[in-house]
Amino acid sequence: MSMTRLEQLDKQIARLRRRAVRLNAISQKYWNARRIIFICGVLLALAFCNLASNKTAWYIAALVMIVFSVVTVYHNRVRDSLTRNSLLIEIKQVHIARIHLDWGRIPPADPASSPVAGHPFETDLDITGERSLLRLLDCAVTREGSDRLKSWLSNAWLDAELIKHRQALVRELKAHYIFRDKLQLLSAVARLYTGHRGGPSRWDSNILVDWLAREEHKASLLPTVIYLSILSALNIICIVLATLHLIPPIWPITFVIYGGGMILNRQRIATAWEELQGLEKALTHFRVVFGYLESRSYKSTPGLARICAPFIAEGKQPSQEVKRLGRLAAALGVRTNPVLAFLVHLVMPWDFIFTYRLEFVKKEIADLLPRWLNAWHELEALNSLANFAYLNPHYEFPELLAESGRVVARQLGHPLLKPESKVCNDFELDHDRRIVILTGSNMAGKSTFLRTLGVNLVLAYAGAPVNADGLQTSLFRIFTCIKVSDSVQDGLSYFYAEVKRLQALLAATEADDSLPVLFLIDEIFRGTNSRERLIGSRSYIRSLAHGTSVGLVATHDLELIKLADEIEGVVNQHFREEVHEGRMVFDYRLRSGPCPTTNALTIMRLEGLPVET
Repeated sequence: MSMTRLEQLDKQIARLRRRAVRLNAISQKYWNARRIIFICGVLLALAFCNLASNKTAWYIAALVMIVFSVVTVYHNRVRDSLTRNSLLIEIKQVHIARIHLDWGRIPPADPASSPVAGHPFETDLDITGERSLLRLLDCAVTREGSDRLKSWLSNAWLDAELIKHRQALVRELKAHYIFRDKLQLLSAVARLYTGHRGGPSRWDSNILVDWLAREEHKASLLPTVIYLSILSALNIICIVLATLHLIPPIWPITFVIYGGGMILNRQRIATAWEELQGLEKALTHFRVVFGYLESRSYKSTPGLARICAPFIAEGKQPSQEVKRLGRLAAALGVRTNPVLAFLVHLVMPWDFIFTYRLEFVKKEIADLLPRWLNAWHELEALNSLANFAYLNPHYEFPELLAESGRVVARQLGHPLLKPESKVCNDFELDHDRRIVILTGSNMAGKSTFLRTLGVNLVLAYAGAPVNADGLQTSLFRIFTCIKVSDSVQDGLSYFYAEVKRLQALLAATEADDSLPVLFLIDEIFRGTNSRERLIGSRSYIRSLAHGTSVGLVATHDLELIKLADEIEGVVNQHFREEVHEGRMVFDYRLRSGPCPTTNALTIMRLEGLPVET
């Protein structure tokens, strides 16, 4: 019998912890060896200083330092291995948290990723937010990678070929968990070594893009560099010749000219260091990850090879180019030490030379860096979907149907519900069952089922597997009306906010678009009295039935079930409950027909409220 994914992860964590114990033992031995070498070296040096010559003592001290340095190098390698091992354990533990929906252990949502106002379904289906689909899936370390995943999940304009292509890539990446974990590990190491460990913020690669897009100086800095370099060389020659008494001491004049030239042109290089200050950490991040993507073989992953083509194409390697930028940043960083900066500028126009080099490198990679970053963001979003597929091997990839207006789902469940509390249902929409009137008691599961269908369609259209034993679906424009709320700031009552939302839904169904709308409506017109609610609901559903849209309307109003006898394509389904030993029991099973029971009075009675018989 094969192991479950949880058992595999637990086994991997146990193996990593055993490795940590071995590495800690080795590290302790190195610590002891360093202490012994240091103490023995000091004692030997003192002994030879007293018993032999000072020269011998210095030789002994030098030898001990060499041995100590070698041991330190090997010890640091062991400590680096311990750090990586610890980070890999954290990655595996987060995988387990995603399976268990342990939100306290799943990395927090990006505060910058807020819902789009008026989106057809983002808020209602919990696509973004604290306990959202995006947070469950998102493994990206860059804000742009996370935003790309979000755009896939919230995309209202669909392309069947693009979805199938993305689905094939996710299938390919699903099995390569070592590759995905290695990328996360390298990112975590880079974050740790740049002081970002544990921070909620993501890398902002737009720093690099904005830097490239910044307006360049019209004139090249090269003539200024040549001019100042000549003055610098002339100044040094005059100093040397004056020191040898071959010429009069005219070097103060050349030095003033040289210094004046630098001061007059200082504005040309004033922003170079400020620009690179914010880039240094980003450069360290991307150099590590890009280096791994360049070195990896892609023979068994043709889809991944196409995405990573910018990293493995002949010519400039991203990691080397980013490394060049890092060296230039370090060189320009000399100005942070005033004494050192003064000394090096006495010899050469240091800042001018390296600012020119920076401009040169910037022009070289202006077209390449956006391609590298775009490939990395694409890979991050795909890795998030592939990781979701890997952690849920019982989820199935959906089949996209060429015909319009059909959904067939077997054992459909909600991916944001814990396995132990999840109930899965079969469901179908087609030309004969276009609109489902979903009735049922309070807490029976109507709203949850609306979200279950919606969120699985969102996953299907993003290219991910769905929480079902099987899903066949046409392409739809999803539109929901579930979490309507009033707005004090905008002066909207609950009822008026609901009317505005339903009006937007109706406009979407009447829009000139080849894809039909799939609507999910919860408690239609709940913000008004029962008589007007019934009249408005019947009229609204009739209007929906005249078009090509399909969907579900969840309601407590049992009068609406009569529409199934009046309108072709309207059917009834329901959830029900039972009372056992004085408490409500729900099985959350979807059944055909209208709901035969209600429970509002029962709930009131069970909670001790007065209810007339």
